[in-house]
Amino acid sequence: MRFRTIITAFSIVLAARAGFMPMAFAQDSNSSDQPQIIRDAEIEGIIRTWWTPILRAASLDPQATHIYIVQDPEINSFVAGGQNLFLNTGLLLRSQSPNQVVGIMAHETGHIAGGHLVRSDRAMTKAMIASIIAMAAGLAAGVAGHNSDAAAAGVLGGAEMGERNFMAFSVGQEASADHAALSFLDRSHQSARGLLQFFEMLQQDEMLAGLKEDPYLRDHPLTQDRVNYVRDHVAHSQWSDAKDPPEWIEMHKIMKAKLDAFMNAPAQVLARYKADDQSIPARYARAIAYYRVPELKQALALIDGLIAAEPRNPYFQELKGQMLFENGHVADAVAPYQQAVALAPDSALLKIEAAQVELECEDAKLLGPAMVQLNEASHIESDNPDLWRFLAIAYGRTGNMGMMSLSLAEQSMANGDWRGARQQAARAIRLLPPGAQRQRAQDLADDATRERERNN
Repeated sequence: MRFRTIITAFSIVLAARAGFMPMAFAQDSNSSDQPQIIRDAEIEGIIRTWWTPILRAASLDPQATHIYIVQDPEINSFVAGGQNLFLNTGLLLRSQSPNQVVGIMAHETGHIAGGHLVRSDRAMTKAMIASIIAMAAGLAAGVAGHNSDAAAAGVLGGAEMGERNFMAFSVGQEASADHAALSFLDRSHQSARGLLQFFEMLQQDEMLAGLKEDPYLRDHPLTQDRVNYVRDHVAHSQWSDAKDPPEWIEMHKIMKAKLDAFMNAPAQVLARYKADDQSIPARYARAIAYYRVPELKQALALIDGLIAAEPRNPYFQELKGQMLFENGHVADAVAPYQQAVALAPDSALLKIEAAQVELECEDAKLLGPAMVQLNEASHIESDNPDLWRFLAIAYGRTGNMGMMSLSLAEQSMANGDWRGARQQAARAIRLLPPGAQRQRAQDLADDATRERERNN
């Protein structure tokens, strides 16, 4: 299994398109204070399993949506840049059941289904984007310090009337999203108790922090109003006593154990998941902790035991492959990664990881399978710069300089390097024969030129 971290631009109101880094659960040496995005095939798969019934209830296509996990201890979630769902690790780790996470996702789905992203863009234009960004920065600073006065000062530092108008508009959106969420939960035969429990948790946190609420300066309705609204629905809905499926409860335990084990100190994890706890989540957490110490022998013993217990679990195979790969046993890591892909053939992230290890082996017999996996993954992870970097390496080894340049152009576009993208695309145009690939290179050159002009 892999846990990827990348730095992304982030604010309360605006969020930039996210990119990816190659190593899952890699420790990022960047000291930036900006939140990180974690990419993990297993956790994203768990969340997608929970989210899909809500999306179908909202008449949305699950395949058109994307999930991103933000490494941030605050309880928060948002949608941005289209049908992209962002969930903070603080929200996931504080959650006590799948139903609580589902309730939050139902609310965010209400924003997507209501077209609020488009409307927000228009509202922000009217309120002046620069002042909205200043407002978001002020709010973020104030909230981080539990200082409502600092948050208000940050807001009032910009165009006050425009900002207040936008926030009032946003309040209406949040109320609409709450209403839609309850509808989606009923249609998918799920309880709204989880959403109520999360609102009550937020309310308690705000009371403990002593925050004073100004309805003009918030991008959400007052917490008590939301609590009352959802509580009334729970009192009358026929689905309020619906339970999470047993397999979802186990997924929730696995998700929290995995996040805990990769994000916290190994010593803390081992103290929390003691050796006499033989549950799957506890053994999983200990395996990850020992791998991070690193104590490879103990880590491999634990993961081999988990594979024996659940031989068709692709993520145990993935973790074994990662343990071996990152400890220099590259050739030994190939088989577990290939087995992980065989068990989860629809996972683009697993295919990228397996291809990386196959390329690192520098075995000519593995070059073809690696290229197949990367090309298949590119249909889903088209904005993943590492995918294109690995493809460029593979094409370079085959001597196909035109496709190597095209892959490097794709990588530069994914990284926002418009100059590099234009240069590599121009080179690809010169080297590729007429056809779809050369046309793609021309499209990339044109896109890079437009983006560069727009950002200059």
